[in-house]
Amino acid sequence: MNQQKQAKTGQTDHYQQLYQDFYWEVPEHFNIADACCRRWAGDRQRVAILHEDSAGDCTSLSYAALQRQANQLSNLLQQRGVKAGDVVACLLPQRPETAVTLMACLQLGAIAMPLSSLFGPEALEYRLQHSEAVALIVDQSGIAAYRSVAELCTCLQSVITLDCPADNLAELDWASQMMSMPEQFTTCQTRAGDPALLIYTSGTTGAAKGALIPHAALIGNLPGFVASQNWFPQDGDVFWSPADWAWTGGLMDALLPTLYFGRTIVGYQGRFSAETAYYLLEKYQITNTFLFPTALKLMMKAEPAPRSRYRLQLRAIMSAGEAVGDAVFDWCRQALDVIPNEMFGQTEMNYIVGNSHQQWPAKAGSMGHPYPGHRVAVIDEEGKEVADGVTGEVALHRCDIHGHPDPVFFLGYWKNPEATRNKFSGDWCRSGDLATRDADGYLWYQGRADDMFKAAGYRIGPAEIENCLVRHPAVANAAVVPKPDRERGNLVKAYVVLSKGYTGDAKLVADLQAHVRGKLAPYEYPKEIEFIDALPLTTTGKLQRRVLRLQEERRAGLK
Repeated sequence: MNQQKQAKTGQTDHYQQLYQDFYWEVPEHFNIADACCRRWAGDRQRVAILHEDSAGDCTSLSYAALQRQANQLSNLLQQRGVKAGDVVACLLPQRPETAVTLMACLQLGAIAMPLSSLFGPEALEYRLQHSEAVALIVDQSGIAAYRSVAELCTCLQSVITLDCPADNLAELDWASQMMSMPEQFTTCQTRAGDPALLIYTSGTTGAAKGALIPHAALIGNLPGFVASQNWFPQDGDVFWSPADWAWTGGLMDALLPTLYFGRTIVGYQGRFSAETAYYLLEKYQITNTFLFPTALKLMMKAEPAPRSRYRLQLRAIMSAGEAVGDAVFDWCRQALDVIPNEMFGQTEMNYIVGNSHQQWPAKAGSMGHPYPGHRVAVIDEEGKEVADGVTGEVALHRCDIHGHPDPVFFLGYWKNPEATRNKFSGDWCRSGDLATRDADGYLWYQGRADDMFKAAGYRIGPAEIENCLVRHPAVANAAVVPKPDRERGNLVKAYVVLSKGYTGDAKLVADLQAHVRGKLAPYEYPKEIEFIDALPLTTTGKLQRRVLRLQEERRAGLK
């Protein structure tokens, strides 16, 4: 941005200097558990996790206690035959023992596989069998699903249960087993490129694939985390996010980077609601957060003026998973007094594009710039960069602008070399997400490649229409998909979740159609609107347009 533009916006722009001057420093040996826990454990007063459940029960875990319990669990796992390179499954929600399990596995040299407690039996059995996990740690939230498929999980050698009675002699009780374990453990010396985590993608476009993540990937995440959280950490910083710690968003964008900097993260074990979010933000004086656009929309509709009701200390909001849109952007800026930093990444290469509004101007609705250390481009089907303003696929180069390897990459898909090869076009790793780049180098999200569709010959991106609909006071959330049509190929259809106090009738349909028609291109307004109670979401909180798209195809007799 030139000086004249800076004068008009009142914002400084340090982007080019930060981007050009950044160099990676990746040590030969690196272990996430050492970096996120052991180096802080000497300070017995330093708090790692503040935890609260839906019943209001609260606990606190210091870094010293986290390290001690991790040592005990490492010894228990080692006693049960777990060794470096083995996969250990962690089927736990946001609770202190989740962090204990992760640290124990990583310092042992094992591969931690976090699993969501929302998984049904079939999804759980697939992951346990496909990963060949040798051990499972599970609590009440996941025990029923596991026990229903236990006989099929033939690779498991040990099952450790937490806060639930052991069902048979094959299960071990966490509390009784940990009591007898030594409190000292020596970390396995791991190389930065050694595998650390196995995270199965949400499977919104097919069977879930296991992305194998190295220890070094945490280092690759840090520039984006620091920037998107307005230069985290600062004195008094406390982090919270409703993102499940079983997923990249909760693990790599919240839990691990917060612990890496020796700060406190709040864990809440319960369902998300706007009211709960405001309660936690106020009670724990949260300064930094990661909130999905869906969560921000719910908070915006539930409490348009939150600072008049709650004492908030928020100084940074990162958002990702879907396009934030200018409606949510403007509300955050005006009602929360925080400009949200939109970010883009995925399990295979996380935290690669985003904003940091205190360092470079944030544009409402833009994904932002490539973060320092990451060489990002918008490419076509042949792997060539496209011109500004042309829609293409977001891709990350194996090396940064200085020619040095980027440490953020996954190692490959577990037992799926073909899918790993297909992820790359030469040295470019494809994201499967579409975007355009403007003249200032900002990227603008256009949706998943398989979310785009044509209607009456026009190429339609659903995100822009959804954002427009949400700006209407009657709309709490919206999803746009193609409806098969013999004459036009497809019609633009919107599924709408209503705000409280509104009724979905023909008058409102006409009102919403006129609202979109007056703000976007004539061919973009939804020809049909269907009101539903809730949109289908993945366990990470991402919108599953594919579910609605397939529903329309079935209704049309195409499936």
